[in-house]
Amino acid sequence: MKGTFKLGKISGIGLFIHWTFSLLIAFIIFINYRSGYNTIQMLWSVGFIVSIFITVVLHELGHALAAKNFGITTKDITLLPIGGLARLERLPEKPSEELIVAFAGPMVNLGLALITGFFITLPENPELMTTQLSGGINAHNFFLNFFIVNIALAVFNLIPAFPMDGGRVLRALLAFKFKRHVATKIAARIGQLLAVGFIILGFFSNPFLIFIGLFVIMGAQMETEYTESKYILKGYKVRDVLMKQYQSIDVNEPIKTAVALLLDSQSKTFLITENGEPVGTLNRDQMIMALSQKGENTPIHTAMNKNLIFLDVETLLEDIFEMVFSNKSNLMLVMENNQFIGTLDTENLLEFLLIKEVKTQKTYANE
Repeated sequence: MKGTFKLGKISGIGLFIHWTFSLLIAFIIFINYRSGYNTIQMLWSVGFIVSIFITVVLHELGHALAAKNFGITTKDITLLPIGGLARLERLPEKPSEELIVAFAGPMVNLGLALITGFFITLPENPELMTTQLSGGINAHNFFLNFFIVNIALAVFNLIPAFPMDGGRVLRALLAFKFKRHVATKIAARIGQLLAVGFIILGFFSNPFLIFIGLFVIMGAQMETEYTESKYILKGYKVRDVLMKQYQSIDVNEPIKTAVALLLDSQSKTFLITENGEPVGTLNRDQMIMALSQKGENTPIHTAMNKNLIFLDVETLLEDIFEMVFSNKSNLMLVMENNQFIGTLDTENLLEFLLIKEVKTQKTYANE
């Protein structure tokens, strides 16, 4: 995800924060300042923000650990203003597994609320609670606020709208009856309808709801397109999309040779060979960087990517869909019986998707 900054790693899982998370912090500080709170009160508020930060991380770790039980690893966790996003190596396809993984995060919040409940006494009178919560975050109401926020996070995340957990819960429930891509489309449309409500409500109350609504609309659309693409690819193999015609350059050639080929063809990524054997790949960005930093006569081997990605020709496209797009700037090598037979890149896969999508729509139109 663009606009993220790495904070570190937890159990081998990269932890990132999206720049928009700062909007939430700025909003809380602004509210404190507008309310006329002193420095001590602001420090309590900052401490509370940190506690929420930790809560969101634990929430996403809940998803990660649940996914791990099904053999699914988590690449990284990104913190967003509406919560976190655990990027799994792959999404659980079985509805029962997706239900467990989706529910795991909110259950962490409910667990934290339960533990916090031992350290607080809930006022019986709603007016007393209002009084206790007034005046900002302080030593007397810190845990009460923490309790309320965790309950709110659990409820909020279960709103049936992508990319929140509730959207995935709804999709999993629908998937017991419908095909996954159909269930996704239904869940996405329900979520987008709710998002429109957020936006309208935001104009009359909290402007932050407008941001949430827009985020949900985009997230739902992305989820729909992603699932639809995987469905279209179902049953097809790498063999069906491999490119037997590809541009190759000898490793000892200078960068200017690659530049000339770039300008004289439609290719943006080239296979680099040595004695006819693949040793690396070179894309347009690597070419331009080498040209600007080292000059046109610099050897290609100093700029190429030596980390080759190999794909078996019989591998199902739906199984490597995420990997291909996470390596979108690389050329992948297709092998059959340990012999190199062709290449595959993101652009070729996208073209294959486009053609299949058009054919599918035409079939439906004729029926």
